[in-house]
Amino acid sequence: MTSFPELGSPSAPWTTTATVWRALLALAVVFVMLATTGWTAVRSHKASGDARAASLSAWMHGSIAGRALPDPASAPGTLTRFFGNLTGAQRELLAARYPLVVGNLNGAPIDLRYRANRIALDEARRVEKHRMRESDLTPAGRRDAERRMHRFESLLDNGRQILAFDPTGAGRVAEVTGDLEHAERVSVVVPGVDTNVLTFERTQRAYSAPVGMAQSLYAAERKASPGTKTAVIAWADYTTPAGVGMDAATGKLAAEGALRLRALVRALPGDSPVSLFCHSYGSVVCGVAVRDMSPRVTDVAVAGSPGMRADRVSELHTSARIWAMRDTDDWIQGVPHLEVGGLGHGADPVSAGFGARLLSADGAQGHAGYFAPGTTSLANFAGIGVGLPSAVTCARTSSGCADDLA
Repeated sequence: MTSFPELGSPSAPWTTTATVWRALLALAVVFVMLATTGWTAVRSHKASGDARAASLSAWMHGSIAGRALPDPASAPGTLTRFFGNLTGAQRELLAARYPLVVGNLNGAPIDLRYRANRIALDEARRVEKHRMRESDLTPAGRRDAERRMHRFESLLDNGRQILAFDPTGAGRVAEVTGDLEHAERVSVVVPGVDTNVLTFERTQRAYSAPVGMAQSLYAAERKASPGTKTAVIAWADYTTPAGVGMDAATGKLAAEGALRLRALVRALPGDSPVSLFCHSYGSVVCGVAVRDMSPRVTDVAVAGSPGMRADRVSELHTSARIWAMRDTDDWIQGVPHLEVGGLGHGADPVSAGFGARLLSADGAQGHAGYFAPGTTSLANFAGIGVGLPSAVTCARTSSGCADDLA
C-alpha cells in the first residue's frame, strides 16, 4: 500500500537503502528534466495582505441581533440552520459586512455566497487598482497588480456565479456553471499545478484552464442528455503546487486540498449524484479525498494523472467508480509512478494492475487537451457526468470498461 505521511499513515517497508536511493534519483532526474524543458514555472506566492484572515477575525468577534456568529469551521448543517433563522435583511447585512467569510461558508445559502463574493471581488479589484499607483511598486509588481485587477473585473461579469473566492497570495476561486440549487447531476472539475486566480481562466488555450474545462464539460453534458439538469463547478479552491517541483512530487498540498474538497461535497445542496473530474495533480487530491468522501460521489475520473496515492483501486476504499485516461502524447507518462517516503504518488492509474476503468482519450493531444470540444475524452466525461457511463468509449486496451453498467 502506498504510504501517506501527510495523513499520518505508516511508510511502506523497503528492502534496502540502495532501493530507496535509486527511486529517489529516478524521481529527481525526471523533475530536473521537466524543469529544464520548461515544465517548471518559477513564480511567487507572495501575498498582498491577508484580507480573509482579517475578515475572519472580525467575524469571530461579531454578532447579529445580539447573537454571536457561528464558528466558520462548523458543520454545513449547523451553518445552514444559522442562516435559516435569520431574516433576509440580516443575511444581506452579514454578506456586506463579512463578504470574504460568507462567500466561503460551506452551508451558507448558495445565492448569498454568490452575492457576498461579488462584494469581495469588487473590494479586491479596488485594492489592486490602488496598488498599481503605489510609487514604491516595481514594474513587475505593477504588472501583477494590473493583471489581478483585470481578473477580478472579469469574475465580476454579469451572470457569473462565484462560489468561493480568496484573494490572499496567489488566490483561490470556484465558479458554478448551471443551476446548482436544482441540479439533478453535479460535476466538479479539480485542476492541477499552477492553478490560481490568474490562471483560473485563459483566452489562449481556454480549455486547459478551470473555467474553460467546466464550460466545455457543461456544454457536452447538455448535448449528451438535454433533459438532465446539470451543474458544473470549476473548483480551484485549494493551493496548488507552483510548477512541477517538490510540491508537485509530494502529497502535502493534496492532503490539504482533499480536506477542502470533502467539505465542498458535504455542503452541496440537495442529494443529487456527484462526479469528480480530476486533471493532473488534481487527481492526487481526488485520490486522497475519495477515501473519506460523501457517498453522493458516484464516479471519479482522472486524466493525465501522476498517481492517486494508491497502488490499486481497492486501496481508495470507496464505492465510487474509478475511471482513468491518458493521451498517448501526454508527458506525464514519463514521471515515475511510485512512492518513496512521501515522494511520488503511487501506481499509474492507467496501468492494468491498478484496476481503474480505462477510457479512451482520443483527440486530447497532450497533457492539457482532455476537455477540448470534439474529443472522445470530453464525450466520455460528459457521459459519466450525466449518469450514462455505459455510453462511454473504452480505451483500446480495455474494451470492457463499462460492461457491467449496460
